[in-house]
Amino acid sequence: MTLTALVLIMFAGLVAGASPGPATLALASTSMTSGRGHGLALAAGISLGSLIWSVSAALGLAALMAASGWAFEAMRYFGAAYLLYLAYKSACSAFAATPRKAGFVANGTLRSAFLRGLLLHLTNPKAVLFFGALYSVGVPPTTGPAGLALVIACIAVLSTLLFHGYALLFSTPAMIAGYKRLQRWFDSLAACVFGAFGLKLITTRLEV
Repeated sequence: MTLTALVLIMFAGLVAGASPGPATLALASTSMTSGRGHGLALAAGISLGSLIWSVSAALGLAALMAASGWAFEAMRYFGAAYLLYLAYKSACSAFAATPRKAGFVANGTLRSAFLRGLLLHLTNPKAVLFFGALYSVGVPPTTGPAGLALVIACIAVLSTLLFHGYALLFSTPAMIAGYKRLQRWFDSLAACVFGAFGLKLITTRLEV
């Protein structure tokens, strides 16, 4: 494993993690509505989900999962249903008669926030494709166990720092104050984004 290859892998992981998506929106919503603790718990669940897919891809399980048509399709539809459920919850909050503490993990425990973050990432079929491509294309075929372990560790650290950084950022007083002023608009945006991602998963056949 050369330093150049490792840098390129880390850059790909950074771009994928920083790209706007359901995980980012869920972190923003949770951190602003339920506080820093819930945001960090959600981030820990998402980070664990990322680690699971990373290890699976390194072992070749992600490619096997993608090659199994029925399993991949089942996960795709389950993930889409979960995103549409989140869209419904956000819409209910946006159109409530009086503002209420809603969002992704409203009134939940830290454990439930962690599990929801884990579920959100494990049911994302794009994670399978990303990590499968990362290890099959980005990692040289001559890479040994030590090199794979290094890649897994680096991606895990990057994901943890990125997702927990989002939780810390969106739980700042300025972000929370801004959310309170624009709660209905933010919840409406969340409903649209979650719904769009859910419908895209249902209607678009992902190439494996």
